[in-house]
Amino acid sequence: MKHLLAAGLLAAGLIGCAATAPQLETEHSYKVEWIGERPLIDRSHLTITLGDDGRAYGNAGCNHWFAGYQLDGDTLSFSAAGSTRKMCAEALMEQEARFLDSLSKVQRWDLNSIGQLQLWPANGKPIRLWPEDN
Repeated sequence: MKHLLAAGLLAAGLIGCAATAPQLETEHSYKVEWIGERPLIDRSHLTITLGDDGRAYGNAGCNHWFAGYQLDGDTLSFSAAGSTRKMCAEALMEQEARFLDSLSKVQRWDLNSIGQLQLWPANGKPIRLWPEDN
């Protein structure tokens, strides 16, 4: 329900500012819902925050990650991500590796019809995210 309300408010804001293209918010956390073709493992928590200083960071499900990023309009790219080195269950580690690999392939972003942030690679399905409740 909160996501529908947020999407409605976002859509209303975009309609009210039709001449202005949507902007990707920095210093705001986004919660990953899908990585390409696959949803997240139940109760796993992956996040992305784009800092004003050109550094991105978040939780990769098991470890904390960090990388540089470049944002120019709807173009977005990440440098190779680093992370802490904690070990978790094999399925979480596989999902984390897929997530970090997917980040390195991101080339652009957009918002879909329901207000989700999508991070698109050159080929394939996007990473889909919701704004995190703060």
